[in-house]
Amino acid sequence: MKSRRSVTPLPRESYAFLVARLFNAMGSAFIWPLTTIYVHNVLHGDYAAAGWVLFGQSLAGALGQFAGGALYDRLGPMRLIVGSLVLTAMAQWSLMLAHSLLPYAATIAANSFLISSTQPALNAFVGNRWKSVSARLFNTMYVMTNIGIAVGTALAGLIASVSFLLTFFLNGCLTMSFAVFMWRFLRNLGPDAEDVLVDAMPQVDASARHLLRNYRVYALLGAGTLALNLALAAWNSGVAPYLNQTGHQPDAYSVLWTVNGLLILVGQPLTGWLKRRVVQTPAAQLVMSGLLYAAAFAGMAVAHRAYAALVAGMVVATFGEMLNAPTVPALLTQITGRHAAFYLGLVGAIGNVGSLMGPVAFGHLFDLAGISPILWTATGACALATAAFAGYARAIRDAAGWPRSQAHGRASDV
Repeated sequence: MKSRRSVTPLPRESYAFLVARLFNAMGSAFIWPLTTIYVHNVLHGDYAAAGWVLFGQSLAGALGQFAGGALYDRLGPMRLIVGSLVLTAMAQWSLMLAHSLLPYAATIAANSFLISSTQPALNAFVGNRWKSVSARLFNTMYVMTNIGIAVGTALAGLIASVSFLLTFFLNGCLTMSFAVFMWRFLRNLGPDAEDVLVDAMPQVDASARHLLRNYRVYALLGAGTLALNLALAAWNSGVAPYLNQTGHQPDAYSVLWTVNGLLILVGQPLTGWLKRRVVQTPAAQLVMSGLLYAAAFAGMAVAHRAYAALVAGMVVATFGEMLNAPTVPALLTQITGRHAAFYLGLVGAIGNVGSLMGPVAFGHLFDLAGISPILWTATGACALATAAFAGYARAIRDAAGWPRSQAHGRASDV
């Protein structure tokens, strides 16, 4: 039977924002794929040094997400988003002057801190500005970001073959262009019935300490995100060295991520069908994402000797990613309203702890016992994430002030 639900069109003003996000993601992808190569080949550091640079970059990103969320109510979207982007562009241009390891590590960490501080603000702005279509917008932003990353990583190698300094320069130019766009966009944005304050200093309703007390809003969601990020480190710190150890060509690993990128684009109709027919609420989508991730890693743990099993694992995991990545900001902004930026930053910071722990733990585990225990550990982490997401659905349903319809209501136009 044909669905009678009408699909609300996206606001015309959102299209320019989505295109700008694509170009910003493309520019950001100029830097992070090349960090290890730049440290080793240009700055003459060893791979251990490159690992510590990446660790510092991830730690700064986690702190940036928390800081951005905490400052959102004090500074407002205009000051926080535009100011952070301008400073990020300056940090990216400063990389051209970092000719030794320590200045480079400090500058790349500053870049990660600043760009991460804009993420909760941008997500909160989208969720509060366009509430009725926020779920669709978050999903579209997710797809556009992945297109930008795919194009950016492809161009990064070509540009770096000409000059690494050129990648830093172009990255800064794209970031500054996005800052100018957001400044003009926010200034010219008309009032809307669903809108929050844009260019004014918002009134602070609650302190950070008071917001932290609402642990049911973020604790289990952050724990589930942490567990998933820990599991995802199995790709770089388990699958990648395993393929290298077993004599596969280097492109065998990159093919897995090509599959990931292609599925994010062509798999949207199937993901949309799943959201409409099988997992119709944001809470159910999070639980299903954890189950899919667990199935992916368990399947690889059993049959990882066959390369086809790794490809199949990436396929299943990618559908888990598509159900998870856009749902977290959509659900948090739906539940927390004007305080969404704070909780988005907090959950992002908690989740990034998994990204910090995973490479270190799995790197040692691979040296000791190979890939099998890594994949089973990742499976267990995904199972814990699934349990955390299920508990989160119940926690926000039972929390005072958040009705059942918000936690379990149908996602808008997904």
